[in-house]
Amino acid sequence: MANIHINIGSNQNRRQNISAAIKALELAFTDLIISSVYQSPAEGFNGDDFYNVGVNAQTDLSVEDTADTLREIEQNQGRDRTQPKFSSRKIDLDLVLYDQVIDERVNLPRDDILKYAFVLAPLTELNAGLIHPVEQQSYQLLWQSFQSNNQYSLTQYNIDQVLK
Repeated sequence: MANIHINIGSNQNRRQNISAAIKALELAFTDLIISSVYQSPAEGFNGDDFYNVGVNAQTDLSVEDTADTLREIEQNQGRDRTQPKFSSRKIDLDLVLYDQVIDERVNLPRDDILKYAFVLAPLTELNAGLIHPVEQQSYQLLWQSFQSNNQYSLTQYNIDQVLK
């Protein structure tokens, strides 16, 4: 069984789309642990704020099959992949970690970890002591460094209060 971390993002019908994504992930993977909800402004374009949620799970699928499963869930929820990279999204499911696999071809560990608070914060919430396979630092230390070196806007909410 591989331990994986997925980042869910949405800025359109956020509650509905994230709830549906979590339900789909529960059918595809096992032992889900879900972070708080993190609200952040759109980055790279003008749009509504995003909700992002981190999910730890386990799978017997390969890296490629895991990524395909995430794309299928997005497609089933109406994700339009013809839109620009930086645009509003019904749903975005990113495979952030797959065990300690390092594979640039599939962007593992996902480079967004070190770029965006909305990826690193939920990852740290669920995996503070885990070591980043490239940086060789814990996610807690990476988050502390990120907080001291970057300006960002991020609000944390209890998931039960937001998604109910």
